Amino acid sequence: MNIGILHYQLGGTDGVSLEVEKWAHVLAEMGHTVHLVAGDLGHATGTRLESLYHHSLIAEKLYRNTFDGLTDYPTPAAFRDELYRAADAAETELRQFIAAKHIDLLLPQNVWSVAMNPAVAIALARVVHDLGIPTIAHHHDFYWERGRQPRGVSLTCAPALELADKFLPPRDSHIRHMVINSLAQNDLRERKGIESTVVPNIFDFDAPPWTVDDYNRDFRQRIGVGENDVLILQATRIVPRKGIELAIDFVAALNARRAELVARGLFNGRKFSADDRIVLVLAGDARDDPTGDYVSRLRKKIARLGVDARFIGEMVAGDRTLRGGEKIYSLWDTYVFADFVTYPSLWEGWGNQLLEALRAKLPIMLFEYPVFQADIAPRGFEVVSLGDKLAGRDEHGLALVEPAVVENAAERALPLLTDASARQAVVEHNFSLGKQFYSMAALRKIIRNLLG
Repeated sequence: MNIGILHYQLGGTDGVSLEVEKWAHVLAEMGHTVHLVAGDLGHATGTRLESLYHHSLIAEKLYRNTFDGLTDYPTPAAFRDELYRAADAAETELRQFIAAKHIDLLLPQNVWSVAMNPAVAIALARVVHDLGIPTIAHHHDFYWERGRQPRGVSLTCAPALELADKFLPPRDSHIRHMVINSLAQNDLRERKGIESTVVPNIFDFDAPPWTVDDYNRDFRQRIGVGENDVLILQATRIVPRKGIELAIDFVAALNARRAELVARGLFNGRKFSADDRIVLVLAGDARDDPTGDYVSRLRKKIARLGVDARFIGEMVAGDRTLRGGEKIYSLWDTYVFADFVTYPSLWEGWGNQLLEALRAKLPIMLFEYPVFQADIAPRGFEVVSLGDKLAGRDEHGLALVEPAVVENAAERALPLLTDASARQAVVEHNFSLGKQFYSMAALRKIIRNLLG
Protein backbone atom coordinates (compact mmCIF):
# COMPACT_ATOMS: atom_id res chain seq x y z
CA MET A 1 0.00 0.00 0.00
CA ASN A 2 0.87 3.66 -0.26
CA ILE A 3 0.66 4.80 3.35
CA GLY A 4 0.60 8.46 4.33
CA ILE A 5 1.92 9.35 7.80
CA LEU A 6 0.83 12.86 8.71
CA HIS A 7 1.82 15.20 11.53
CA TYR A 8 2.50 18.87 12.25
CA GLN A 9 6.26 18.29 12.26
CA LEU A 10 8.50 15.30 11.59
CA GLY A 11 12.21 14.62 11.47
CA GLY A 12 12.94 16.10 14.89
CA THR A 13 13.84 14.78 18.33
CA ASP A 14 10.31 15.02 19.76
CA GLY A 15 8.58 11.80 20.77
CA VAL A 16 6.12 11.67 17.88
CA SER A 17 8.83 12.19 15.25
CA LEU A 18 10.97 9.47 16.79
CA GLU A 19 8.04 7.06 16.94
CA VAL A 20 7.08 7.76 13.33
CA GLU A 21 10.62 6.85 12.23
CA LYS A 22 10.17 3.40 13.78
CA TRP A 23 6.75 2.90 12.21
CA ALA A 24 8.01 3.97 8.79
CA HIS A 25 10.94 1.56 9.08
CA VAL A 26 8.74 -1.42 9.97
CA LEU A 27 6.11 -0.60 7.34
CA ALA A 28 8.80 -0.35 4.66
CA GLU A 29 10.23 -3.71 5.77
CA MET A 30 6.73 -5.17 5.30
CA GLY A 31 6.70 -3.99 1.69
CA HIS A 32 4.62 -0.82 1.96
CA THR A 33 5.59 2.57 0.53
CA VAL A 34 5.54 5.25 3.22
CA HIS A 35 4.95 8.91 2.38
CA LEU A 36 5.66 11.39 5.18
CA VAL A 37 3.74 14.67 5.16
CA ALA A 38 4.11 17.50 7.66
CA GLY A 39 4.32 21.24 8.08
CA ASP A 40 8.01 20.95 9.06
CA LEU A 41 10.03 17.93 7.93
CA GLY A 42 13.26 18.57 9.87
CA HIS A 43 15.76 15.96 8.66
CA ALA A 44 13.02 13.70 7.23
CA THR A 45 12.20 13.26 3.54
CA GLY A 46 8.61 13.80 2.49
CA THR A 47 6.01 16.35 1.46
CA ARG A 48 5.83 19.69 3.24
CA LEU A 49 2.37 21.26 3.51
CA GLU A 50 2.57 24.71 5.03
CA SER A 51 -0.99 24.56 6.38
CA LEU A 52 -0.11 21.63 8.69
CA TYR A 53 2.55 23.48 10.71
CA HIS A 54 1.50 24.14 14.30
CA HIS A 55 3.88 27.05 14.90
CA SER A 56 2.50 29.24 12.12
CA LEU A 57 0.94 32.49 13.33
CA ILE A 58 -2.59 31.40 12.38
CA ALA A 59 -2.25 27.93 13.98
CA GLU A 60 -0.96 29.35 17.27
CA LYS A 61 -3.68 32.00 17.25
CA LEU A 62 -6.44 29.44 16.66
CA TYR A 63 -5.02 27.11 19.33
CA ARG A 64 -4.83 29.96 21.85
CA ASN A 65 -8.42 31.01 21.20
CA THR A 66 -9.67 27.43 21.31
CA PHE A 67 -8.10 26.40 24.60
CA ASP A 68 -6.79 29.46 26.48
CA GLY A 69 -9.14 32.38 25.99
CA LEU A 70 -11.12 34.08 23.24
CA THR A 71 -8.87 37.13 23.13
CA ASP A 72 -8.12 37.72 19.44
CA TYR A 73 -11.65 37.81 18.00
CA PRO A 74 -14.55 40.16 18.74
CA THR A 75 -17.11 37.32 18.76
CA PRO A 76 -17.23 33.51 18.71
CA ALA A 77 -18.62 33.75 15.18
CA ALA A 78 -15.55 35.64 14.00
CA PHE A 79 -13.34 32.96 15.55
CA ARG A 80 -15.35 30.22 13.85
CA ASP A 81 -15.11 31.93 10.47
CA GLU A 82 -11.31 32.08 10.59
CA LEU A 83 -11.07 28.51 11.92
CA TYR A 84 -13.04 27.18 8.96
CA ARG A 85 -11.20 29.35 6.43
CA ALA A 86 -7.94 27.83 7.66
CA ALA A 87 -9.54 24.37 7.48
CA ASP A 88 -10.52 25.00 3.85
CA ALA A 89 -6.91 25.87 2.97
CA ALA A 90 -5.55 22.76 4.71
CA GLU A 91 -8.20 20.57 3.05
CA THR A 92 -7.11 21.71 -0.40
CA GLU A 93 -3.47 20.84 0.30
CA LEU A 94 -4.38 17.46 1.83
CA ARG A 95 -6.51 16.45 -1.17
CA GLN A 96 -3.67 17.34 -3.52
CA PHE A 97 -1.20 15.26 -1.49
CA ILE A 98 -3.49 12.22 -1.34
CA ALA A 99 -4.13 12.35 -5.09
CA ALA A 100 -0.47 12.88 -6.01
CA LYS A 101 0.79 9.99 -3.85
CA HIS A 102 -2.19 7.65 -4.51
CA ILE A 103 -2.63 7.16 -0.78
CA ASP A 104 -4.39 3.91 0.24
CA LEU A 105 -4.14 4.31 4.03
CA LEU A 106 -3.61 7.29 6.31
CA LEU A 107 -1.82 7.24 9.67
CA PRO A 108 -2.38 10.71 11.17
CA GLN A 109 -0.44 11.49 14.36
CA ASN A 110 -2.09 13.59 17.08
CA VAL A 111 -4.01 15.92 14.75
CA TRP A 112 -7.35 14.70 16.15
CA SER A 113 -6.21 14.56 19.76
CA VAL A 114 -3.75 17.22 20.90
CA ALA A 115 -5.12 19.68 18.29
CA MET A 116 -2.15 22.06 18.26
CA ASN A 117 -3.38 23.13 14.82
CA PRO A 118 -7.18 22.94 15.21
CA ALA A 119 -7.97 23.67 11.55
CA VAL A 120 -6.11 20.53 10.44
CA ALA A 121 -8.42 18.37 12.57
CA ILE A 122 -11.43 19.68 10.64
CA ALA A 123 -9.74 19.46 7.25
CA LEU A 124 -8.50 15.90 7.66
CA ALA A 125 -11.85 14.65 8.98
CA ARG A 126 -13.60 16.06 5.92
CA VAL A 127 -11.10 14.50 3.52
CA VAL A 128 -11.23 11.06 5.14
CA HIS A 129 -15.04 11.05 5.19
CA ASP A 130 -15.50 12.34 1.64
CA LEU A 131 -12.89 10.10 0.04
CA GLY A 132 -13.55 7.07 2.25
CA ILE A 133 -9.84 6.52 2.91
CA PRO A 134 -9.10 3.83 5.52
CA THR A 135 -7.43 5.62 8.41
CA ILE A 136 -5.73 4.54 11.63
CA ALA A 137 -5.46 7.55 13.93
CA HIS A 138 -2.48 7.46 16.29
CA HIS A 139 -3.24 9.52 19.41
CA HIS A 140 -0.14 10.24 21.49
CA ASP A 141 -1.70 13.01 23.63
CA PHE A 142 -5.23 14.36 24.09
CA TYR A 143 -6.03 18.01 24.63
CA TRP A 144 -7.86 17.24 27.86
CA GLU A 145 -4.72 15.68 29.35
CA ARG A 146 -3.25 19.17 29.47
CA GLY A 147 -5.80 19.91 32.18
CA ARG A 148 -3.61 17.73 34.41
CA GLN A 149 -0.69 20.07 33.79
CA PRO A 150 0.00 23.41 35.49
CA ARG A 151 -1.28 25.56 32.64
CA GLY A 152 -4.34 23.47 31.84
CA VAL A 153 -6.83 24.00 29.02
CA SER A 154 -10.43 25.09 28.70
CA LEU A 155 -12.73 25.20 25.71
CA THR A 156 -13.42 28.88 25.30
CA CYS A 157 -16.69 29.23 23.38
CA ALA A 158 -19.42 27.42 21.44
CA PRO A 159 -17.31 26.94 18.27
CA ALA A 160 -14.52 25.47 20.38
CA LEU A 161 -16.98 23.06 21.98
CA GLU A 162 -18.26 22.15 18.51
CA LEU A 163 -14.72 21.51 17.33
CA ALA A 164 -14.00 19.20 20.25
CA ASP A 165 -17.28 17.30 19.93
CA LYS A 166 -17.09 16.69 16.17
CA PHE A 167 -13.38 16.40 15.47
CA LEU A 168 -11.30 15.66 18.60
CA PRO A 169 -11.37 12.90 17.56
CA PRO A 170 -14.10 12.34 14.93
CA ARG A 171 -16.48 9.40 14.98
CA ASP A 172 -16.30 7.88 11.52
CA SER A 173 -16.57 4.31 10.24
CA HIS A 174 -13.46 4.83 8.10
CA ILE A 175 -11.29 5.57 11.18
CA ARG A 176 -9.77 3.18 13.68
CA HIS A 177 -8.05 4.59 16.75
CA MET A 178 -4.77 3.84 18.54
CA VAL A 179 -3.68 5.27 21.89
CA ILE A 180 -0.38 4.78 23.67
CA ASN A 181 -1.56 3.94 27.18
CA SER A 182 -4.46 2.40 29.07
CA LEU A 183 -5.42 5.67 30.79
CA ALA A 184 -6.02 7.33 27.42
CA GLN A 185 -7.94 4.27 26.24
CA ASN A 186 -10.33 4.58 29.19
CA ASP A 187 -10.66 8.35 28.76
CA LEU A 188 -11.49 8.04 25.07
CA ARG A 189 -14.13 5.43 25.76
CA GLU A 190 -15.74 7.43 28.58
CA ARG A 191 -15.59 10.86 26.92
CA LYS A 192 -16.35 9.97 23.32
CA GLY A 193 -17.68 6.40 23.29
CA ILE A 194 -14.78 5.45 20.99
CA GLU A 195 -12.94 2.15 21.33
CA SER A 196 -9.20 2.06 20.68
CA THR A 197 -6.15 -0.19 20.66
CA VAL A 198 -3.26 0.44 23.07
CA VAL A 199 0.06 0.59 21.20
CA PRO A 200 2.97 1.48 23.51
CA ASN A 201 6.10 3.28 22.38
CA ILE A 202 8.80 0.91 21.15
CA PHE A 203 12.50 0.96 20.36
CA ASP A 204 15.03 -1.04 18.35
CA PHE A 205 16.80 -3.04 21.03
CA ASP A 206 18.58 -5.19 18.44
CA ALA A 207 20.45 -2.39 16.67
CA PRO A 208 24.19 -1.92 17.36
CA PRO A 209 24.86 0.13 20.51
CA TRP A 210 25.66 3.83 20.22
CA THR A 211 29.39 4.30 20.63
CA VAL A 212 32.22 6.84 20.50
CA ASP A 213 33.44 7.47 16.95
CA ASP A 214 35.34 10.11 14.98
CA TYR A 215 32.24 12.29 14.60
CA ASN A 216 31.14 12.52 18.24
CA ARG A 217 34.51 12.12 19.95
CA ASP A 218 34.70 15.85 20.69
CA PHE A 219 31.19 16.09 22.16
CA ARG A 220 32.17 16.72 25.77
CA GLN A 221 34.85 19.19 24.77
CA ARG A 222 32.45 21.22 22.59
CA ILE A 223 29.81 21.54 25.31
CA GLY A 224 32.38 22.40 27.97
CA VAL A 225 32.22 19.17 29.99
CA GLY A 226 35.44 17.53 31.16
CA GLU A 227 36.30 13.87 30.67
CA ASN A 228 36.00 13.13 34.40
CA ASP A 229 32.95 15.31 34.99
CA VAL A 230 29.69 13.46 35.71
CA LEU A 231 27.28 14.14 32.83
CA ILE A 232 23.62 13.99 33.84
CA LEU A 233 21.50 13.97 30.69
CA GLN A 234 18.01 15.49 30.36
CA ALA A 235 17.16 14.56 26.76
CA THR A 236 13.55 15.73 26.61
CA ARG A 237 12.07 18.85 25.06
CA ILE A 238 12.17 21.79 27.46
CA VAL A 239 8.51 22.29 28.32
CA PRO A 240 6.87 22.60 31.76
CA ARG A 241 5.27 19.16 31.85
CA LYS A 242 8.74 17.58 31.69
CA GLY A 243 9.38 18.71 35.29
CA ILE A 244 12.98 19.64 34.53
CA GLU A 245 13.16 21.69 37.73
CA LEU A 246 13.16 18.38 39.61
CA ALA A 247 16.30 17.32 37.71
CA ILE A 248 17.92 20.54 38.94
CA ASP A 249 17.02 19.63 42.54
CA PHE A 250 18.42 16.13 42.00
CA VAL A 251 21.75 17.43 40.66
CA ALA A 252 21.97 19.90 43.56
CA ALA A 253 21.54 16.98 45.96
CA LEU A 254 24.27 15.04 44.15
CA ASN A 255 26.55 18.08 44.45
CA ALA A 256 26.20 17.84 48.21
CA ARG A 257 27.66 14.31 47.95
CA ARG A 258 30.74 15.20 45.91
CA ALA A 259 33.05 13.96 48.66
CA GLU A 260 31.68 10.44 48.28
CA LEU A 261 32.27 10.53 44.52
CA VAL A 262 35.83 11.68 45.14
CA ALA A 263 36.40 8.90 47.65
CA ARG A 264 34.85 6.10 45.58
CA GLY A 265 35.69 7.10 42.00
CA LEU A 266 33.30 6.52 39.12
CA PHE A 267 31.84 3.23 37.89
CA ASN A 268 34.13 2.99 34.82
CA GLY A 269 37.42 3.76 36.54
CA ARG A 270 37.44 7.52 35.97
CA LYS A 271 38.80 9.49 38.90
CA PHE A 272 36.46 12.17 40.19
CA SER A 273 38.50 14.89 41.88
CA ALA A 274 37.64 17.95 43.92
CA ASP A 275 37.98 20.00 40.72
CA ASP A 276 35.61 17.87 38.64
CA ARG A 277 31.95 18.78 38.23
CA ILE A 278 28.47 17.27 38.06
CA VAL A 279 26.91 18.81 34.96
CA LEU A 280 23.25 18.77 33.95
CA VAL A 281 23.08 18.71 30.13
CA LEU A 282 19.75 19.72 28.62
CA ALA A 283 19.71 18.44 25.04
CA GLY A 284 16.12 19.20 24.06
CA ASP A 285 14.34 21.88 22.06
CA ALA A 286 12.48 24.69 23.85
CA ARG A 287 10.35 25.86 20.88
CA ASP A 288 7.19 24.12 22.11
CA ASP A 289 7.15 25.85 25.52
CA PRO A 290 3.56 27.11 25.83
CA THR A 291 4.48 29.58 28.58
CA GLY A 292 7.34 31.26 26.74
CA ASP A 293 9.40 31.70 29.91
CA TYR A 294 10.09 28.19 31.20
CA VAL A 295 13.78 28.32 30.25
CA SER A 296 14.25 31.63 32.06
CA ARG A 297 12.60 30.22 35.19
CA LEU A 298 14.84 27.17 35.03
CA ARG A 299 17.93 29.34 34.62
CA LYS A 300 17.01 31.30 37.75
CA LYS A 301 16.69 28.10 39.74
CA ILE A 302 19.97 26.79 38.32
CA ALA A 303 21.75 29.97 39.43
CA ARG A 304 20.11 29.94 42.86
CA LEU A 305 21.14 26.33 43.59
CA GLY A 306 24.60 26.67 42.05
CA VAL A 307 24.05 23.85 39.56
CA ASP A 308 26.33 23.59 36.54
CA ALA A 309 24.04 23.25 33.50
CA ARG A 310 24.37 23.33 29.72
CA PHE A 311 21.47 24.09 27.34
CA ILE A 312 22.66 22.47 24.10
CA GLY A 313 19.43 22.07 22.10
CA GLU A 314 20.85 24.11 19.22
CA MET A 315 23.66 21.54 18.84
CA VAL A 316 21.40 18.46 18.74
CA ALA A 317 19.05 17.11 16.07
CA GLY A 318 17.41 13.85 15.11
CA ASP A 319 20.37 13.02 12.87
CA ARG A 320 23.94 14.25 12.50
CA THR A 321 24.11 17.22 10.16
CA LEU A 322 25.72 20.60 9.54
CA ARG A 323 23.92 23.84 10.38
CA GLY A 324 25.53 27.14 9.38
CA GLY A 325 28.80 25.31 8.96
CA GLU A 326 28.65 23.98 12.54
CA LYS A 327 28.59 20.27 13.37
CA ILE A 328 25.27 19.12 14.84
CA TYR A 329 25.16 15.94 16.91
CA SER A 330 22.36 13.39 16.85
CA LEU A 331 20.28 12.82 19.97
CA TRP A 332 21.92 9.40 20.21
CA ASP A 333 25.36 10.98 20.50
CA THR A 334 24.30 12.61 23.76
CA TYR A 335 23.57 9.22 25.33
CA VAL A 336 27.04 7.90 24.43
CA PHE A 337 28.68 10.39 26.82
CA ALA A 338 26.04 10.42 29.57
CA ASP A 339 26.62 8.85 32.98
CA PHE A 340 23.03 9.10 34.18
CA VAL A 341 19.63 10.11 32.74
CA THR A 342 16.99 12.25 34.43
CA TYR A 343 13.36 11.92 33.36
CA PRO A 344 11.23 13.73 35.97
CA SER A 345 8.19 14.29 33.72
CA LEU A 346 4.97 15.20 35.48
CA TRP A 347 2.91 13.85 32.59
CA GLU A 348 3.78 11.70 29.59
CA GLY A 349 1.59 9.91 27.09
CA TRP A 350 4.09 7.08 27.31
CA GLY A 351 7.79 7.96 27.46
CA ASN A 352 10.26 7.74 24.57
CA GLN A 353 13.20 9.03 26.58
CA LEU A 354 12.67 6.24 29.10
CA LEU A 355 13.14 3.66 26.33
CA GLU A 356 16.18 5.52 25.03
CA ALA A 357 17.82 5.35 28.47
CA LEU A 358 17.04 1.63 28.72
CA ARG A 359 18.48 1.08 25.23
CA ALA A 360 21.63 3.05 26.10
CA LYS A 361 22.05 0.97 29.28
CA LEU A 362 22.03 4.02 31.51
CA PRO A 363 20.52 4.30 35.00
CA ILE A 364 17.56 6.64 35.22
CA MET A 365 15.91 8.91 37.76
CA LEU A 366 12.23 9.67 37.22
CA PHE A 367 9.07 11.04 38.73
CA GLU A 368 6.42 8.34 38.63
CA TYR A 369 3.99 10.01 36.24
CA PRO A 370 0.55 8.34 35.97
CA VAL A 371 1.20 6.34 32.78
CA PHE A 372 4.47 5.00 34.20
CA GLN A 373 2.61 3.78 37.25
CA ALA A 374 -0.28 2.27 35.29
CA ASP A 375 1.44 0.65 32.31
CA ILE A 376 5.24 0.56 32.76
CA ALA A 377 6.12 0.05 36.44
CA PRO A 378 4.32 -3.33 36.59
CA ARG A 379 6.95 -4.68 34.17
CA GLY A 380 9.52 -4.47 36.98
CA PHE A 381 12.01 -1.81 35.87
CA GLU A 382 14.57 -0.63 38.44
CA VAL A 383 14.69 3.18 38.60
CA VAL A 384 15.68 5.91 41.03
CA SER A 385 12.30 7.33 41.95
CA LEU A 386 11.13 10.77 43.03
CA GLY A 387 7.81 9.22 44.00
CA ASP A 388 4.47 10.17 42.51
CA LYS A 389 3.41 13.16 44.61
CA LEU A 390 4.24 16.83 44.25
CA ALA A 391 4.69 18.95 47.36
CA GLY A 392 3.40 22.05 45.58
CA ARG A 393 5.07 24.77 43.50
CA ASP A 394 7.55 27.50 44.27
CA GLU A 395 7.05 31.24 43.77
CA HIS A 396 8.00 30.84 40.09
CA GLY A 397 5.46 28.09 39.45
CA LEU A 398 8.06 25.33 39.33
CA ALA A 399 7.16 21.90 40.67
CA LEU A 400 8.48 20.68 44.01
CA VAL A 401 8.76 17.32 45.72
CA GLU A 402 9.60 16.89 49.39
CA PRO A 403 13.31 17.56 50.03
CA ALA A 404 13.67 14.22 51.80
CA VAL A 405 12.52 12.45 48.63
CA VAL A 406 15.14 14.25 46.56
CA GLU A 407 17.85 13.44 49.12
CA ASN A 408 16.86 9.77 49.10
CA ALA A 409 17.02 9.72 45.29
CA ALA A 410 20.54 11.16 45.37
CA GLU A 411 21.59 8.50 47.88
CA ARG A 412 20.19 5.76 45.66
CA ALA A 413 21.98 7.18 42.64
CA LEU A 414 25.44 7.12 44.27
CA PRO A 415 26.13 3.37 43.88
CA LEU A 416 24.92 3.56 40.27
CA LEU A 417 27.59 6.21 39.64
CA THR A 418 30.38 4.52 41.60
CA ASP A 419 29.83 0.74 41.75
CA ALA A 420 30.37 -1.02 38.41
CA SER A 421 28.71 -4.31 39.37
CA ALA A 422 25.63 -2.66 40.95
CA ARG A 423 25.22 -0.44 37.92
CA GLN A 424 25.66 -3.31 35.45
CA ALA A 425 23.03 -5.43 37.19
CA VAL A 426 20.45 -2.64 37.01
CA VAL A 427 21.00 -1.56 33.41
CA GLU A 428 21.14 -5.12 32.05
CA HIS A 429 17.94 -6.01 33.90
CA ASN A 430 16.18 -2.95 32.45
CA PHE A 431 17.53 -3.59 28.94
CA SER A 432 16.24 -7.15 29.01
CA LEU A 433 12.74 -6.05 30.04
CA GLY A 434 12.72 -3.31 27.41
CA LYS A 435 13.65 -5.76 24.69
CA GLN A 436 11.01 -8.21 25.85
CA PHE A 437 8.07 -5.79 25.91
CA TYR A 438 8.92 -2.76 23.74
CA SER A 439 10.99 -3.99 20.80
CA MET A 440 10.57 -3.59 17.04
CA ALA A 441 9.47 -7.24 16.93
CA ALA A 442 6.56 -6.34 19.21
CA LEU A 443 5.64 -3.45 16.89
CA ARG A 444 5.62 -5.72 13.84
CA LYS A 445 3.02 -7.97 15.49
CA ILE A 446 0.90 -4.95 16.42
CA ILE A 447 1.02 -3.52 12.89
CA ARG A 448 0.07 -6.85 11.32
CA ASN A 449 -2.98 -7.02 13.56
CA LEU A 450 -3.96 -3.40 12.85
CA LEU A 451 -3.66 -3.80 9.08
CA GLY A 452 -5.44 -7.15 9.33
